Amino acid sequence: MPEVPAPADRAQRPTLSTRTGAQYSRIWGVGDHRPERIVTNDEICEYIDSTDEWIRERSGIATRRQAAPTESVADMAISAGRAAIEAAGVDPTRIGAVIVATLSHPLQTPAAATLVAHALGASNAAAFDLGAACSGYCYGIGVADDLIRGGSSEFVLVVGSEKMSDFRDWHDRGTAFIFGDGAGAALVGPSEFPGVGPTVWGADGSGYELIRQSTDWVQWRAAVESPDSTPEQRAWPFIDMVGPSVFRWAAFKMAAVAKEAVAAAGLTIDDIDVFVPHQANIRIIDTMVKQLKLPDRVVVAREDIADMANTSGASVPLATARLLREGRARSGDLCLQFGFGAGLTWAAQVVVLP
Repeated sequence: MPEVPAPADRAQRPTLSTRTGAQYSRIWGVGDHRPERIVTNDEICEYIDSTDEWIRERSGIATRRQAAPTESVADMAISAGRAAIEAAGVDPTRIGAVIVATLSHPLQTPAAATLVAHALGASNAAAFDLGAACSGYCYGIGVADDLIRGGSSEFVLVVGSEKMSDFRDWHDRGTAFIFGDGAGAALVGPSEFPGVGPTVWGADGSGYELIRQSTDWVQWRAAVESPDSTPEQRAWPFIDMVGPSVFRWAAFKMAAVAKEAVAAAGLTIDDIDVFVPHQANIRIIDTMVKQLKLPDRVVVAREDIADMANTSGASVPLATARLLREGRARSGDLCLQFGFGAGLTWAAQVVVLP
């Protein structure tokens, strides 16, 4: 073990300089991207033994968006990010970091965020992808808040972008109807008032198997190259889920996280104006609303689960942008936003809407 310098010796050494940033951060602007193609439940039911009525009853989903074959995770992120930057009225060169929350970018490297930063003119910004599945955007907002207050960045672009259709098993009755494509973004920057409350986040790896890719890339390649493998083993990897277990976990355990985020912000449920949970399942959303005892006046994001389906890391910013565009949520509203999903992961915070 190296010898630890005595306090007197250490005092003679140069002291490191550190950065300090803005006292507070807030969301300056939001944007979204919704692919043109609409896939109905009836189309999904051509591949599985189900009905439009059953899917609506069990999930609340009526349609979902599907990106074009040439439309990538990065393309959608660029579109949503550009809209957020324009809404904020900020020069892209002031962006110090670009974070793309995604589980569906098809390349191990480089990150989608590098393409996004370059396309949007965020020259020399740090750029990285964040892999926390459906919690990714809320994780990203927490990271952005810390980067800005710590002095590492003046502005941070956080994007949730997913092309879940690339990882949909059209023949899996339990998941074929669940997922959709899209992107949502927020530009976070310095503030004279607290605009992002403390992030309450975590993970429980004991639930790792409940939502996962059906096989890893190494196993899939080995199966494709093996003459002895079965068609099932050679099938393209897709997102698999143990639906009943995930439903029970999300519906009955995650409300406590949302309550903790409200308390961490120094608020009560009565102070909340808008609730934007991950758009996973309408029954999960309704159960959370009851457990949180939200006042009737609170605007609850429900529409995106109906016509966008589960867009994983993109769902919270997509729903937020929609509420603001339609005038159901207003600038200055206190919004409790909450993501939860594969990992198992979760993250929640209260933000002031831009």
